[in-house]
Amino acid sequence: MPPSSAKRPPTVGLFVTCLVDTIRPGIGFAAAKLIEEAGCEVEVPRQTCCGQPAFNSGDRATTRALAEQTIAAFETLDYVVVPSGSCAGMIKAHYPELFVGEPDWMPRVERFCAKVFELVSFLVDVRGMTRVEAAYAGTVTYHDSCSGLRELGVEAQPRTLLRSVEGLDLKEMADPDVCCGFGGTFCVKYPDVSNAIVEKKAANIIASGADTLLAGDLGCLMNMAGKLQRMGRTVAVRHVAEVLAGQGGEAAIGEVRKAGA
Repeated sequence: MPPSSAKRPPTVGLFVTCLVDTIRPGIGFAAAKLIEEAGCEVEVPRQTCCGQPAFNSGDRATTRALAEQTIAAFETLDYVVVPSGSCAGMIKAHYPELFVGEPDWMPRVERFCAKVFELVSFLVDVRGMTRVEAAYAGTVTYHDSCSGLRELGVEAQPRTLLRSVEGLDLKEMADPDVCCGFGGTFCVKYPDVSNAIVEKKAANIIASGADTLLAGDLGCLMNMAGKLQRMGRTVAVRHVAEVLAGQGGEAAIGEVRKAGA
């Protein structure tokens, strides 16, 4: 037989993120499914934290060590895709700051960062997806996480794909681009301020009339889910990847099921 002329599919390294790995692994599986549906091969190299908590706390030495480890683990792949605007923004926007003035490192870091993308941005902006084959019976509202929106320009992309989900009704909340109050270590350092911010966000979510809240960052989702629960509200909270991948039947984020349920 003549040699195949078919072009190999791009290889994508899935950077799972700490929260997804430890709290909600299903988001990682949903992300892998979507990447494969976009015509790519998924690899999951050995990995650890992106370094954002250390970076936000001023620990540049630890951040630098984690950055070097991440680059070494993923740089041979065609793309690096992250189901989190926060972690993707840390890598793409802030890794170069750690290597300024180092000619042996900067070209390598810049090449690496150029192929790092938030998940839904990758699907729409890189792979050209405009729809998904998924269904979700419900009304949803979408929260624009700060890092994804402001550092990576993720705003229209999730809405484009959500509008293709069969049965889904998208209702915008007031001020979807306003912070939820999580901010990584911010909510630990300034809990009273964080709570005041998420109170306003929860009020906007409720006022939208949606039965489901979606976003692209698990940290934000956990923060908003916790507040809604403490208010006695039954709004389901899910990562956008779960709905786009047709995995909306799983327990919502923050939902505690009774034993045997």
